[in-house]
Amino acid sequence: MIWSGLCRSWILNKELPVSCAQSVALVIPSRFGSSRLPGKPLADLLGKPMIQWVYEKAQQVALADHVVVATDDRRIAKTVQAFGGLVMMTSSDHRSGTDRLVEVMQQLDADIYINLQGDEPLVRPGDIDLLAKGLLVDSSIDVGTLYHSIDRDEASNPSTVKVVMDNSGYALYFSRSLIPYPCEINAHPGYLKHVGVYAYRKSVLAKYTSLPVSRLEQTEQLEQLRLLADGIRIRGFQVEPTGPGVDTPECLEKVRAIMAGVPLSVDSPLS
Repeated sequence: MIWSGLCRSWILNKELPVSCAQSVALVIPSRFGSSRLPGKPLADLLGKPMIQWVYEKAQQVALADHVVVATDDRRIAKTVQAFGGLVMMTSSDHRSGTDRLVEVMQQLDADIYINLQGDEPLVRPGDIDLLAKGLLVDSSIDVGTLYHSIDRDEASNPSTVKVVMDNSGYALYFSRSLIPYPCEINAHPGYLKHVGVYAYRKSVLAKYTSLPVSRLEQTEQLEQLRLLADGIRIRGFQVEPTGPGVDTPECLEKVRAIMAGVPLSVDSPLS
């Protein structure tokens, strides 16, 4: 999957000149244990395990040179190998997907690493290409992520991570709380949902595990706050609203319905 092809058509339909020597590794951290939905990477979605759907979507990312699942579970590894995917076994001690990504970096060399969560079977390959493209054409960006607009009802859910952006497109803060707080409704800029996909330059990823866990990260349980607390800027790229990820049995049923084209009932708690 090594890309050249006139540098993938000047990084997907022309931008600033870019070094075609840069490589992109797309890593899918996947663990079996989940408090709300144990074994969810292997959950059946229309006859295929969820991790296969995510892997196959990742293979459609035009700017990715490598696609690999990183897991600490033999059941997941065997499943990935059975459908022909590449898998790397990693430690069971990692606290986050980014920590798992750092271990993959020791075995798989690339210039940019993208962390794609294994519970996002509705991910759009074009969104990941947009993220990769952002770092490939702008060497000043060390970390990138995605976001999109949401309404007040969704923003009020603490499971939905919100982000506030500055005028240059960089994240000011991420929170489970309602930000920005609507003191003045008429002047409110609207709410933005953070999509938990990250792209890191190798130099930043190599530094990640040596950074102290900040009080902000501990309080909000959001790993990206470790980077902000250390002064590392995170560039956001806006996309269209995305489909739901899979966190609970109810989410799994909703995603099944969406993929099967079955209308959700009006009284569905997730509709």
